[in-house]
Amino acid sequence: MTVVYRLARHEMRLLAGLALWLARRTHGTAGGRAFGYARGQGATMLGLAFVCVVETVGVAVMLRGMPVAHDVMLVLDVYTVLFVVGLHAASVVRPHVLTPDALRVRYGAHVDLRIPLAGITAVRQETRTTHEPAGDALDLPVGSQTTVTLELAEPVVHTSLLGRRRRVGTVRLYADDPGALVQALTPR
Repeated sequence: MTVVYRLARHEMRLLAGLALWLARRTHGTAGGRAFGYARGQGATMLGLAFVCVVETVGVAVMLRGMPVAHDVMLVLDVYTVLFVVGLHAASVVRPHVLTPDALRVRYGAHVDLRIPLAGITAVRQETRTTHEPAGDALDLPVGSQTTVTLELAEPVVHTSLLGRRRRVGTVRLYADDPGALVQALTPR
């Protein structure tokens, strides 16, 4: 897959997430128990969308005497607002999903990692606000924070947005209700 294709696919997932969010539906949760993670970023994303709307109005006023520039910037600014709202919507409609045989760890339209339950050796509720880059750890913070740590018996392959693959043995993620996720994973 080329980089352009991967970016276009990501954009389509964001727009699909926006449509699912408006329809109040989720993606890929059938047959499993969903664990959300979007509440931790809701206020930040709302603030960012508000700033983008204010910027759209400001640029429209500044460019009112230049119709071509005004129209081009209006299209770009409206798309930016849709993109920001789509980022949040993708996080809402793509929660972590626990199925009878695996945990799907997700982060918006960026990450969808399937971890077999048999491969999880330890799970603990652990709030971390600093994440030093580690070669075999995948950190998926929301609001610069992770709340659950998974240690794996065998590394799983994580593919980044642009297609880079790496093996991870530890996964740190955020969950709105980390206690419930840890409790659901512990007996398994």
